[in-house]
Amino acid sequence: MELSKLLEKLYSKFLSQRTKDKSEQFILWIALVSFIIHLIIIGLIYLNIISIAEPSKLLKNPIAAIYTPFSFILIYEVYLLIYYLPKSTSIYISKQYEIIALIIIRRLFKDLSDLSLSSNWFNMKNDLQFTFDLVASVLLFYLIYLFHIQRTKVYRAVKNNKEDSLSIAKFINAKKWIATALVPILIIIAIYSFLNWSIGIFQSNETNHISFKNINNIFFEQFFNILIIADVILLLFSFFHTDEFHKVIRNSGFIISTILIRISFSVNGIVNTVLIVFAVLFGLIILFIHNKFEKKLAQEIKETSEI
Repeated sequence: MELSKLLEKLYSKFLSQRTKDKSEQFILWIALVSFIIHLIIIGLIYLNIISIAEPSKLLKNPIAAIYTPFSFILIYEVYLLIYYLPKSTSIYISKQYEIIALIIIRRLFKDLSDLSLSSNWFNMKNDLQFTFDLVASVLLFYLIYLFHIQRTKVYRAVKNNKEDSLSIAKFINAKKWIATALVPILIIIAIYSFLNWSIGIFQSNETNHISFKNINNIFFEQFFNILIIADVILLLFSFFHTDEFHKVIRNSGFIISTILIRISFSVNGIVNTVLIVFAVLFGLIILFIHNKFEKKLAQEIKETSEI
């Protein structure tokens, strides 16, 4: 009973509607202020008022300033992912897909400031990557739309007997514990990543160049590692709730999809883009087949009840 009260207290503090609304306002203000500060720094460097030996590409073009507020908005999207975890597995997964799509959009803003705009467009590495990301962002937008359609389809009514209700309540509590634990982890990783990033963009030594080579992966690479662990724990807890084959395959498939997204952070170029698109496509196909199972089982139950 004491653990249950503690969970509800922590959950209410970290993941209530009130906390969500306050977090949204807070992040939006930070995003706005950070955008203005980034623009001011770029202006000061341009006017030679402040001097940096070899400034980061993010400090050379005003377009790149969009990258900073977008990064804070992405942090809020990660919070929303955690917020929806206890409420719906499918919404939780769709939030993962939305986040990776937004990461690509953010990367487009960064790459826009570095385009060569030459006649040899397809021979330039940066321009080619920009093209891949542009196409991928449209594909991901459509795949996420299809995923939203699939996740809203319901074919079987939820059982209301006491045993099933108790099982569902236990599973939701497990998800609440995981979500509550993820919030401080999110805050710690976000602060650590932001401090490293802030220090890194003002440094030009070789060590920093290597560390910040894949700046788009900062925070998300570490956080998706945590998500994979959380997803596996959820999968194990789901066995206490249901052992239906198609649901086990669906939940396992979602973990594979998350792992593919995590692997995409380890590679560059077209392989990175292809892995991301395939991860979302794989999750969509898994959900589509799962819904086919649900529809068939619903039909069988209906036919049985009519006999």
